[in-house]
Amino acid sequence: MQPAEISLDQLKQRMKSGWMAGDFGRIARYSAKTAEEFVERLNVRSGIEVLDVACGTGNVAIPAARKGALVHGSDIATNLLQQARERAASEGLQATFQEGDAEQLPYADQSFDLVVSMFGAMFAPRPERVAAELTRVCRRGGVVAMANWTPEGFAAKFLAMGARYVPPPEGVPPAVLWGSEPVVRQRLDAYCSSIQTTRRIADFDFPLAPREAVQFFRDYFGPVQIIFSRLGPEGQAAYASDLEKLWSDHNESAAGGTLVRNEYLEVIATRA
Repeated sequence: MQPAEISLDQLKQRMKSGWMAGDFGRIARYSAKTAEEFVERLNVRSGIEVLDVACGTGNVAIPAARKGALVHGSDIATNLLQQARERAASEGLQATFQEGDAEQLPYADQSFDLVVSMFGAMFAPRPERVAAELTRVCRRGGVVAMANWTPEGFAAKFLAMGARYVPPPEGVPPAVLWGSEPVVRQRLDAYCSSIQTTRRIADFDFPLAPREAVQFFRDYFGPVQIIFSRLGPEGQAAYASDLEKLWSDHNESAAGGTLVRNEYLEVIATRA
């Protein structure tokens, strides 16, 4: 299959549909601990204003709100925003969630002390716009923090496998370039006085055998669900088989489940 040639509006709509398919909340539960650990390292404290960009179901926003921060979250997927609202309400937390594009955030300049995105804004198709927006809404002296899958990690292999079956549109850089230290510095350097990067590990620990893990993602992870929907029976079988092998090859579980250690790049940048 050849990469698709589509307009930016079509691309954005396709991305929105992909993230709204399935039920990402079921997937996000398995990275909630990693998100809480991320928040712990960000010196979140009561009264500061925090924006979680591409917030999904609130894995970063919720623990930040627990610390008393004034939290806002934005995402293109309205069903995920509703889940985030419900999570906040269930804990009696004050947090505001609204639809928003990481390339055109619906907030005024210098509105937040901390602007954060975990495995989210990295997927927007125009990284130069993302860098400009994340820093635009951050106050001078504030922090822009990201957690991005690295080009060498499991997530990159997972994404690349899907791209082999359904190639991405032409001209869209790989999302995992946000996990490359030189690339991140190049993208943020013009806006930030300092940039610190640290490679870390997120454990994907599922109480499922690799084959069942593949089915779990097929059922609930929108981007994978969309890829399967665009393949015929033979393609679906081949994709499922390749995914099972990928999970099996990286499985470190000794208890019959699936444990994959997934590398990401933590980025802490101070707004100039």
